[in-house]
Amino acid sequence: MATAPANVPVEERGRRLYRTIWRWHFYAGIFCIPLVIWLSITGSIYLFKPQIERWMDRPYNRLHLTGPRATPEQIARTAVIAVPGSTLHYYELPPSDDAAVRVIVGMGKKEYRVYVNPQTLAILHTISEDQRFMTVIQHLHGELLVGTPGSYLVELAASWAIVLLLTGLYLWWPRQTEKLAGVLWIRTRSGSRIFWRDLHAVTGVWISALALFLILTGLPWAKGWGGYFKKVRQVTGTSVAKQDWTISRADALNDRMAQNSNSLSNAMDDMPGMDHSGHMGHYMDGMDMGTDPYQPFNVLVPVAATLHLAAPVEIMPAMKTGGTWTIKSDAQNRTLRDVLQANPETGAIVSRKNFNQGMILDRIVGTGIAAHEGQLFGLMNQLLGLITAMGLVLLCVSAVVVWWRRRYVGVLGAPLPLARPRWSFGLVAAVVALAIYLPAMAFSLIAILLLEWTVLSRVPSVSRWLGLTAMA
Repeated sequence: MATAPANVPVEERGRRLYRTIWRWHFYAGIFCIPLVIWLSITGSIYLFKPQIERWMDRPYNRLHLTGPRATPEQIARTAVIAVPGSTLHYYELPPSDDAAVRVIVGMGKKEYRVYVNPQTLAILHTISEDQRFMTVIQHLHGELLVGTPGSYLVELAASWAIVLLLTGLYLWWPRQTEKLAGVLWIRTRSGSRIFWRDLHAVTGVWISALALFLILTGLPWAKGWGGYFKKVRQVTGTSVAKQDWTISRADALNDRMAQNSNSLSNAMDDMPGMDHSGHMGHYMDGMDMGTDPYQPFNVLVPVAATLHLAAPVEIMPAMKTGGTWTIKSDAQNRTLRDVLQANPETGAIVSRKNFNQGMILDRIVGTGIAAHEGQLFGLMNQLLGLITAMGLVLLCVSAVVVWWRRRYVGVLGAPLPLARPRWSFGLVAAVVALAIYLPAMAFSLIAILLLEWTVLSRVPSVSRWLGLTAMA
């Protein structure tokens, strides 16, 4: 990095540094703004996942059941038969006494949610897990519906959004404490230009801390940063056999498939009367129920109901013949999660692990994820997340208005450089720290600087349009 001569006055060096940070703030905004708006809107919808799913599932939650109920094994079997060729992945306890039972079955790389009437065994609804509304929103938010490339792009935008927020705080932080107008509150009587500038600055000051928290707690899901974090944990000896969050849609699917690879499908392969499509044939009439692979549901479902775990509660077959079955809470508030291993014949609980028994690092990340999803402390958490997301949208919209009003025709409108700044030790340390914590930002920064040095600055028309040409 080039430095200015030592005899440059302190005030001039400060102006140069300020202009340089302003320029990076501007360029980061050009890239980030569309994606930040997208992530804010999709994230706002996902904050209210419990309420939205309850509303969408209302036809299956108010069945007004009055007669005798089918057994859990009958319900599970019915769900598997409803999706030919499928195997059972897990049985989910119904949210109320009058609700349908949800049974999740798998076929190849797809999972299906089957809603079964627990009284009549009627199939009320079957839907692919990937087609559920909130699952689509989740993939729109985290991967832009394009898988791993989308995850990398979201991570890149999130990384530069952190830079955007930090540089914004530097630019608009008051140099004189008595001048707080336009920093902590909006000046409404100074004209529209000042109004929009203040709207941008004041919104940024008020929501920056919350926005930074949202971005940082979302990084563990990103494909690149999540894999980077895993490697750091391995090097530092803080890794675990299986962490409580996945770093991509593909990883989530692989985890689920591995979990079920040795479940009921394997147990059924050698059973008389069972064909490989999942249909039971004459099994119900001729088999000894003691060898029924569905029989443990009759034992474990009542046990799970008495444990009062945070919903949704899932019951999963053993991963190997003769192994224990899993009863787990998959609550979005991860601090409430429990995972229990149970004897499938007696229902006895063999082991139990709750959130507080995990490593401190996993608890920190898990708590952050719960807050990120708006589920750590109820409705107030959701509203706080919504305010932050809408604040980010307002920040982006006001930035576009400010840029549009001050731009010059024929150029991008970036602040022109005064001269090369003098890089202080503190600034270099901040850049290095950000580069270590945000590798996506570091690699893209290097690529941008190389592109600017080798191509962009050497083409006069492009250099002028981008604002790379210094003022005389």
